[in-house]
Amino acid sequence: MAIPLYDYQREAIKEMHNGCILCGGVGSGKSRTALAYYYVQQDGVLDTDEYSPMGDPPKDLYIITTARKRDTLEWEGELIPFLLSTDPEHNLYSNKVVIDSWNNIGKYTDAENAFFIFDEQRVIGSGAWVKAFYKICEKNDWILLSATPGDKWEDYIPVFVANGFYKNKSQFIREHVVYSRFSKFPKVDRYLNTGRLIRLRNSVLVNMDFKRRTISHHEDVFVSYNISEYKDLIRNRWNPWTNKPIKTASELCYSLRKIVNSDQARVVALMEILEKTPRAIIFYNFDYELELLQNLPYGEDVEVAEWNGHKHQPIPESEKWIYLVQYNAGAEGWNCIKTDTIIFYSQNYSYKIMEQSSGRIDRLNTPYSDLYYYHLKSRSGIDLAISRALSHKKKFNESGWVKGQSNRTPRVIDGGFERQPLAS
Repeated sequence: MAIPLYDYQREAIKEMHNGCILCGGVGSGKSRTALAYYYVQQDGVLDTDEYSPMGDPPKDLYIITTARKRDTLEWEGELIPFLLSTDPEHNLYSNKVVIDSWNNIGKYTDAENAFFIFDEQRVIGSGAWVKAFYKICEKNDWILLSATPGDKWEDYIPVFVANGFYKNKSQFIREHVVYSRFSKFPKVDRYLNTGRLIRLRNSVLVNMDFKRRTISHHEDVFVSYNISEYKDLIRNRWNPWTNKPIKTASELCYSLRKIVNSDQARVVALMEILEKTPRAIIFYNFDYELELLQNLPYGEDVEVAEWNGHKHQPIPESEKWIYLVQYNAGAEGWNCIKTDTIIFYSQNYSYKIMEQSSGRIDRLNTPYSDLYYYHLKSRSGIDLAISRALSHKKKFNESGWVKGQSNRTPRVIDGGFERQPLAS
């Protein structure tokens, strides 16, 4: 049986090369395309009526992915059309096939003359993962897979160094980065010779010309919140749950969000949405949200499952179900084609995580043509600021937002001065 591929996947394979980043939207089939590229590099032949064996033995294959993708055996399913398996008894060839998480990348720095697929790109910065990545790339063939390859030039440094464009990070900084003279921490003021950076980026990026057949419907569902509690917390900077003063911007934002996200109006809006669909995925941020969601009256015939730092339950198989997913634990590395609905109970600070989360139901093999995304939010200052950051494809900055609110001009009330409260 021939290996099934879409035309845009075949075109991407023709452009791929060692050290490239295969860039495709969530659900575009990057895994299948990457394995097809490996298959071709090992003398396999596409566009045949029957499976064409690779040269025996092909290079050992290492797939470094997320812990969830490893644990849910998603990559094992992608290996089947290529007659490859991590189990030697079921592998057609004598090569080694290994699937492991980024946390264990250091175990494979001694591998030589193998082929590495780095899934869900994690090589950013200069930590242990990046150092292991450099060692692996020196002695092996490799490619990266990513839906969001980089927001700033520093994100590309490890890939540029691994490709030999720069000797190390220091050379990149020396040639291209000018830091601000007036910042207390390293802050990029501007970049130099960006023309070369653009050329280098274009040389490593292979974009998949993927046109979705699904139509995504994003709806903002605005809910009310307790304005008086919100303003009191802003004015007094007092944590009502710990009964102590609020000391940091992070604590202030967390407390404001707890007031907003715990409001009964948000729960009512959620239940109204659930009346429209028998199955839904609900994304949330915090443990107090999980506790609230766990105790809602979904109905006796509705099965509830969770994926978070506490539980790793599979998606239910029943007719009616709710799947509660914590953003950081489950924003990537799995998919679901059994529902057309995702509800974002609260917003995440990261645009990337929001995009990855949306892609959980937007898959090539989904039977739905219309997908529905409900974003629960209020018109509080904190929610509007997060929405503004996400609309600009940026990450919400707690410290910057709190500082901006603290610098607002005081107003006169009854002959005295009062801090002007946040816009609500």
